[in-house]
Amino acid sequence: MSSVTAVCRVDQLLRDSGTIGVTAIDKRPVDGPVRVRPLGLHADVQADRKHHGGEDQAVYAYADEDAAYFAELLGRDVPPGLFGENLRTTGVDVTGAVTGERWRIGDTLELEVTIPRVPCGTFARRMRIDGWVKRFAAENRPGAYLRVVRSGPVAAGDPVVVVHRPAHGVTIGQISAGLTQEQARAVLDSGERLAPKVVREVSKVLAPGRVR
Repeated sequence: MSSVTAVCRVDQLLRDSGTIGVTAIDKRPVDGPVRVRPLGLHADVQADRKHHGGEDQAVYAYADEDAAYFAELLGRDVPPGLFGENLRTTGVDVTGAVTGERWRIGDTLELEVTIPRVPCGTFARRMRIDGWVKRFAAENRPGAYLRVVRSGPVAAGDPVVVVHRPAHGVTIGQISAGLTQEQARAVLDSGERLAPKVVREVSKVLAPGRVR
């Protein structure tokens, strides 16, 4: 069964050598249900709000299966929250999720898949691995951002059910790897009510001079 295995939110702000000076990537599992609203989990924060957070990136989900892959690759544990995720899942093909598909979690919460995570310098500094940004991107297991369609609580053990999957079929993994113009047009012409962030990112593929 597809389910949430851990719910994570910021434990503390850490000093960071980036331009903001602090980072909220230190996410750790919490006990019990956490309310999720349009800007994310209750009591969670983002230090760099220019590049993180917002309604179209309110929640970040990462799969147990992808974490296990990296754990074997790196020879170290990848516990829930290490990658800055809010939700750790099992049985959910996060990389294969179609942009615009909707997940019902528990009885009330409904989330919509938007875009893949793009690794940044803050993430690299957290991992303390040389070349981490390129290495993480190359494996194409980015995890997915989600927007909140219907607010509600989430707790470890809650089932995850895909209640809608757009017919265009373009996945988080394909967006992360780089869309063709044909794929971009399929998303934009799908008739789906797309999140603004999705429209902006996918439209870049069709900009003059961009041919794949």
